[in-house]
Amino acid sequence: MELKVECQKRPVGSKPKALRRSGFIPAVLYGHNGAESVAITIEAKTVQQLLKDGSINNTLIQLNIPELPWNGKTLLREVQTHPWKGYPYHLSFFSISTQDSVEVEVPLDFVGESVGVSMEGGILDLIISELQVKCKPDSIPESIKIDISSLHLGESLHVNELTLPEGVVPIGEEERVVVSIASPRVETKSKETETETETETEVVTE
Repeated sequence: MELKVECQKRPVGSKPKALRRSGFIPAVLYGHNGAESVAITIEAKTVQQLLKDGSINNTLIQLNIPELPWNGKTLLREVQTHPWKGYPYHLSFFSISTQDSVEVEVPLDFVGESVGVSMEGGILDLIISELQVKCKPDSIPESIKIDISSLHLGESLHVNELTLPEGVVPIGEEERVVVSIASPRVETKSKETETETETETEVVTE
């Protein structure tokens, strides 16, 4: 998925609070020109739609800034929100136009019904819901499908067992468990409960 966002260069001397009152959200762009960064603003309603349609560190965003001789693809790296009101008040974008590869977080899409759950009474235990990977900027997958239908009770699926799209490489320990089929928990009486039961039985007998 790729989204397009129109923004503008932030006026020199402008105050973040004043911008928000005027319906704009302050933001910053990194990586478009070496270590240089540029302060920008985006309409609040555009930010709301962006956060609804896209996701942090995953969705490609075509950032258009008319005042700059630059337009290109970026990733939304960070969204700062108000401590208790919850609305966004600052965004950070990172240009990937000149990058050979990028590190992103891709959601995992579990498909199928495990035989360990449907036929053997197990419980599906999802350990990881997102996977951090490295890939080319134009090859970022929206999600990674994982077929769990063949998993039996007591079995697990690890990162190094996943079938990833071509050119997508996982980051971190490849022995990490992604999903497992656990045995159902069996409730047992505690020793205190058993002792209380025995005491009550003795009293009734007497």
